[in-house]
Amino acid sequence: MAEVKLTVNGKRVTRHVPDETLLVEFLREELRLTGTHVGCDTSQCGACTVHVDGMAVKSCTMLAASASGSEVTTIEGLANGGLHPMQKAFNDNHGLQCGFCTPGMIMTAVDMVRRYKASGERLDEEAIRHELEGNICRCTGYHNIVKSIQQAAGEM
Repeated sequence: MAEVKLTVNGKRVTRHVPDETLLVEFLREELRLTGTHVGCDTSQCGACTVHVDGMAVKSCTMLAASASGSEVTTIEGLANGGLHPMQKAFNDNHGLQCGFCTPGMIMTAVDMVRRYKASGERLDEEAIRHELEGNICRCTGYHNIVKSIQQAAGEM
């Protein structure tokens, strides 16, 4: 059993879990934060994306014990008391259909915008599409997702 100590969405948590517990399982089963989705179990779809110490990570590829000591932000913790600009942009531009991939897309997009703004690089449509290669949406065709990210990038 591993002792896992994390700050999740601003709250300190400690749990003892089997050594092989994945971060996505820890979040969903131990903490009941079910906005982080399990899609493929092979790190190809991105539905499980969360932020670990400020960086987007596919939580199905990380052991909970490996994240111990880190700060984790899930889709539930992204906004305080209202919608984050990325969430609002996805809503405004209908950047979702079934919604299954949406939490992972949003978490990936927030990290993407932060990195591009910090580097001063231009975040154009081509860059957004390239950055989204690790996130799969089976419904939208990505057009409205790209529009959503472009809107939020201007507001963040």
